[in-house]
Amino acid sequence: MLFRLTRLVTVQAKFKSGVLKEVKMKLKSLLVVAICLGASTVVSAMCPYDPNCVNNPYGAGSPYKPDGLMNPYSQYGSQYSNKSWTNPYATDTPRLYDNGGNYRGRLSTNPYDPDSVSNPYGRYGNPYSPDSINNPYGAGNPYAGKKIYVVPSQ
Repeated sequence: MLFRLTRLVTVQAKFKSGVLKEVKMKLKSLLVVAICLGASTVVSAMCPYDPNCVNNPYGAGSPYKPDGLMNPYSQYGSQYSNKSWTNPYATDTPRLYDNGGNYRGRLSTNPYDPDSVSNPYGRYGNPYSPDSINNPYGAGNPYAGKKIYVVPSQ
């Protein structure tokens, strides 16, 4: 199952107040590529009606989709599931790939996972790494036209 994630996605997950600011900062940069990058009008125009786009609240971004990333009760959106991107201790989080099939890390809020896009010292979370979606001059370039795909673990 593929979900297309578009930049500047607002995550509607409930976190504790101390974690909220840290997670929002990380998720802002994370979810700001053709998943998380660019001007909001350009991003909104990318896939507002695409059912596979996480930016679409009636498609893959619906908080009611049974296996959706934005559903706080699904295995991919619950803060307690090992497969969820919102669980900071999860180890089996969804993987990110660009449209060329290149691996771009794991969609995770775990700052200690070496493959997590939230790890500022890791290959996929470092804002200076060419492989990181957090790098606006590398894999996270909003003008490159590359889409990022989220592939949930099986």
